[in-house]
Amino acid sequence: MRFRAKIVDLACLSNFSRIINTIAKLAKTCILRLTVCKLYFILSDKVANGGASMWCELNQGNFFDEFQMEGVAAEHNEIYLEFVPENLSRALKTAQSAKTVKIKLTNKHCPCLRVAVELPSLSSSSRIVTHDIPVGVIPRRMWNDFREPSVPDFDVSIYLPVLKTMKSVVERMKNLSNFIVIEANLNGEMNLKIETDLVSVTTHFKDLGNPPWASEDGCQSSAQGRDLESMAEACIDIKKLQQLLAGQQVNPTKALCNIVRKRIVHFILLHEEVSLQYFIPAIA
Repeated sequence: MRFRAKIVDLACLSNFSRIINTIAKLAKTCILRLTVCKLYFILSDKVANGGASMWCELNQGNFFDEFQMEGVAAEHNEIYLEFVPENLSRALKTAQSAKTVKIKLTNKHCPCLRVAVELPSLSSSSRIVTHDIPVGVIPRRMWNDFREPSVPDFDVSIYLPVLKTMKSVVERMKNLSNFIVIEANLNGEMNLKIETDLVSVTTHFKDLGNPPWASEDGCQSSAQGRDLESMAEACIDIKKLQQLLAGQQVNPTKALCNIVRKRIVHFILLHEEVSLQYFIPAIA
C-alpha cells in the first residue's frame, strides 16, 4: 500500500487548502478514500441516529502535479484512511507561499500522512517543514460502510439562494431557535422558518428555479402531475445547517437542495473541481 502526491501550482494548492478547510468545519474526523483518479472525503455519521453525513469528491488531476498510489490489492486498488481534517488544514496553512507540497503515506512508528512543505528561502538551500498527521488504515472488510450515500426519492429539488445571504439569515435565526424548517416547492420558492412559543420568523425566497432532473426513462417528468405550489418541508438542526454555510470556502457554481418531506435535506454544492454532498436528517 503506497501513496505519494505533489502539488507545485500555487492556485491548485490554494483551492485544495480551501476544500480541506471546508471539510474541517464539517467533520471532526473523516475518511479519506484514495483511488487512482479521485480523492473522496467521507463523513458517515449514521443518518438514522440523527448525524449528518458528507460525501466530497475531487478529481486528483485538478490539484496534483504528481499522484501515485497502490491500493491494498490489485483488484481492490484503493486506500481508506481515517484522519482529523483539522490537522491537514493546519499543515496546509504553513504552505501559503510554498514552492512545492508533497504528501506521502508513511509508517515509521504509526501510519501517517507526511506533508512536506518546501518554502522559498533567501539562500540556495531550501527550507522544508514537515507535518506528520496520524491516520488509521480502514481494513478492507469495513469499506462498504463508506459507500456513497443513496439519495432517497425527493419531493422537491430547488436551487439555493446566494449562500452568503442564506448564511446571514440562518445566523440570525440561530439565536432564536435550535431548529429550522426548510420548505420549498416546484415553483422556485423556498422558505426558511423558525417557530417557538415566543416568536415565529419566516424568510421567503422566490424565483430560485428548480433543476430539470431527468427521470429514468429520460423525459423531464419530475414536475408532471404535481402541484407546483405545494410545499415540501423538513425540520432540521439549525447548527448543522449553519456549519455547512459557515464552512463554505468553495464558492460553488451551483448549489441546490433536495427535500424528502419530514425525512432529510440533501445539499449539493458543485464547482468545476469538486462536488460536495451534505445530508441533514429531519427531526421528527
